[in-house]
Amino acid sequence: MRSWANIEKASNAEIIAWAEEQPWAGPMRLCGQDAGWHAEGDVWTHTLMVYEQVEQLEVYCELPRADQLKLLFTALLHDAGKPATTVLDPETRRTRSPRHSIIGAAMAREVLRELGCPLAMREHIVNLVRYHGRPPFLLEQKEPEHEVIRLSCLLSNKLLYLFALADTRGRKTAEVTRPEDRLHLWRDLSMEHGCFVDAYPFINAHARFLLFRRTLSNLHYAPHEQYRCTVTLMSGLPGAGKDTWLKSHRSELPVVSLDGIREDLKIDATDNQGQVIQAAREQCREHLRAGRDFAFNATNITAQMRQRWVDLFADYEARVEMIYVEPPMATILRQNKERTDAIPESVIHRLLSKIEVPTLAEAHQVSLVGVE
Repeated sequence: MRSWANIEKASNAEIIAWAEEQPWAGPMRLCGQDAGWHAEGDVWTHTLMVYEQVEQLEVYCELPRADQLKLLFTALLHDAGKPATTVLDPETRRTRSPRHSIIGAAMAREVLRELGCPLAMREHIVNLVRYHGRPPFLLEQKEPEHEVIRLSCLLSNKLLYLFALADTRGRKTAEVTRPEDRLHLWRDLSMEHGCFVDAYPFINAHARFLLFRRTLSNLHYAPHEQYRCTVTLMSGLPGAGKDTWLKSHRSELPVVSLDGIREDLKIDATDNQGQVIQAAREQCREHLRAGRDFAFNATNITAQMRQRWVDLFADYEARVEMIYVEPPMATILRQNKERTDAIPESVIHRLLSKIEVPTLAEAHQVSLVGVE
């Protein structure tokens, strides 16, 4: 079962049989858990129990197959990050796995990419893995309604709620730490705000942008959408086809390109990039001060990288659209070789492991372009 097309045709039993043989399942079998929270034993035992509970959800048979697969693969991969993060707390003497959902999300992206899972579906599963532990702790949030609203822009709150039920039921606990009433609160609050099935209906894109930037306190406030310009921020690996996309879809825009600046300054990609970044920021400021639409073209593969640029653009009241381009890996490697400034394949693979695909948490508009 080497492709997503095969996964879509497989039965649930065939999928779990495939998963049993995957290299990421072995470490999960060897990873113990705190007996108070997981009396059933190791991580893989819990994973199998959650997978079974997904199938037993009251509404499971009513879901489209795509949603069933999202839940099943979230079950398989939600705790995949535990082997790499599990430690014994020296003070409490309890086993903990801090940040395991972040590691698990990256692993899920890699597993699903290798299977050829469609980009949008893959990232939905990745986000379900990343945030699977949020529903039980809703009341610990300062503004619970903002929590469900934000996550509705990244995933389906309905699927997150259903998975949380399966995750809670798929364990044996000595301590009642996840009462289902808390999970129902996630459902009820999402329904109350109209974001249980679909994303929250913001008044406009700028309201969503400001909420994620923690500068919108009133959900009913309608900020003016009077942007000085629009910045198209490209994201993707070297060789992904960002230049080609710009030529096809934004050919009228001037482009601030880190590759172009490196070429002008005769600075290699492996050298110190301080001068390159400084020059790029100044070029961006020139466009921003003039209120001129432009494109910013760089790899921009992590949220932290992108935020630094978005902060600059937002300071000048620009509208920000992000375009993430990801063809198959074979295409990326081939197109990289065809570049005059080809990057070593080892670097490409290292960057691949660091990718954080853009989400609506970051910009006014986000497009994921899965190029064949």
